[in-house]
Amino acid sequence: MALIRLDRIGKRYGVGDAPVEALREVSLEVVGGDSVAIMGPSGSGKSTLLGILGCLDIPTSGNYLLLGEEVGRMSRPELAELRCRRFGFVFQNFNLLPRLTALENVELPLAYARQRPALRRAKAAAALARVGLSDRMSHYPSQLSGGQQQRVAIARALVNEPDLILADEPTGALDTVTGREILRLLDEVNAGGTTVVVVTHDRDIAARMRRTITLTDGRVTSDSRAQVRINSTSPVRAVFP
Repeated sequence: MALIRLDRIGKRYGVGDAPVEALREVSLEVVGGDSVAIMGPSGSGKSTLLGILGCLDIPTSGNYLLLGEEVGRMSRPELAELRCRRFGFVFQNFNLLPRLTALENVELPLAYARQRPALRRAKAAAALARVGLSDRMSHYPSQLSGGQQQRVAIARALVNEPDLILADEPTGALDTVTGREILRLLDEVNAGGTTVVVVTHDRDIAARMRRTITLTDGRVTSDSRAQVRINSTSPVRAVFP
């Protein structure tokens, strides 16, 4: 069973004579453990698609199955629970709360999951250690470099052991060297079995992923996943959609 299956997903903003079609009949599957780059020009629907994948936005049409469950039939509380259990989010601008320490920022998903304070602290500390920030747990975001803030954001995304990490331009606010460090960290996360989907404009980032999907004007215009057809008389042949 695919982790994600989208069937003819559409997303329309606005009403009246000139609605904006952000996504148009997007169909795709993502298997568990994969790494996927979503590319396309500005306004192509990349972030809209990521928001729908993460249940942060609701499609106007089509069906979204997550591990075989129909997301469109879920209530708002069920969607919130799903986001907490299944997803980790990493954003370009980190989205850390400035009045909370690194440890407290990482604890937030666990607090939403109503875990005990002592357990929250232990898990958050372990997640920060995993990203190499054991010595920065009591620091506030303003006391951290951009790369350190993004590491805190990744620790926060990992702390609930999600099935899927969704990252929106995770290196866009970072210098080249620091960006490479963040990408290596995402590579390690993926190597551990977590599915990673990254929205990016950067072809070098896309090259690190096993699969690249390109959107143009809200439609999937290319998908690098090979579908191998085998029969008794023909050699193996890779067919690209």
